[in-house]
Amino acid sequence: MQPEQRDAAHLWDMLDAARGVLSLIQGMSEEDYLSDRRTQLAVEREVEVIGEAAGRVSRMLQEAHPQIPWRKIIAQRHVLAHEYGTILQDRMWAVASIHVPELISELEPLIPPIPPGTGSS
Repeated sequence: MQPEQRDAAHLWDMLDAARGVLSLIQGMSEEDYLSDRRTQLAVEREVEVIGEAAGRVSRMLQEAHPQIPWRKIIAQRHVLAHEYGTILQDRMWAVASIHVPELISELEPLIPPIPPGTGSS
């Protein structure tokens, strides 16, 4: 796989997981989120996926798009994966409800279109 294809795949993984976060919290208030452990765990997992994929995006692409907070995204993944006892759910709500929608708007223009006949319909 070419580097551009790998980057496109990682960006797609980030976008897919980010959209998953929005789907999980759709219609929820912060209070709803803070009282729903199942949703918290699911959001945490999607945010981990975003961070893992971000860490695999080439340095060249990261440098070409400094508007995306790559280091913060990757650092959040490390906190979730290794310091789960210190996760502050009010901050996770902010990530899910504020930062993830911003990330989606930054990622969407970077995803190359699927060539006709190669993707799903």
